[in-house]
Amino acid sequence: MSTYFPLFFDLQGRNVRVFGGGTIATRRVEVLLEFGANVSVVSPEMTEELKKLARQEERLFLDYRRYNSGELAEEDIVLAATDDGYVDAEIYEECRQKQILINVASDKEKCDFYFPAVIREDNLIIGLTSGGEDHRKAARAAQKIRELFTHG
Repeated sequence: MSTYFPLFFDLQGRNVRVFGGGTIATRRVEVLLEFGANVSVVSPEMTEELKKLARQEERLFLDYRRYNSGELAEEDIVLAATDDGYVDAEIYEECRQKQILINVASDKEKCDFYFPAVIREDNLIIGLTSGGEDHRKAARAAQKIRELFTHG
């Protein structure tokens, strides 16, 4: 198994395409927008939270359709969270061919990077991951760190 280097990346103005409009995609879109990314979500269905966020945020575009093979070109980063392993694999293969950074939510082996739990307190930013192994463990650790700031 590879060991991933923790890297903080400037997302300001970067183009991020998210495939999938469910709960995982929604949480990730919220964080991406917080860090200045331009986000396009492609999915036939979207959560109510995404719809609401799109009405408030001009850097978020919702595209109500399915992934089309060969469509990727201008993206800096792609997140695949479609709940369809076959579609996620197609997206992954296209990203590999076009050298676009990809994170496949359902398959840690198809990730150029892991999407961390993010703890933010003023200018202090902490990214926390369990290496794709135990998301609940990372979430619990992140919550404990947030509580340190609240009660510390």
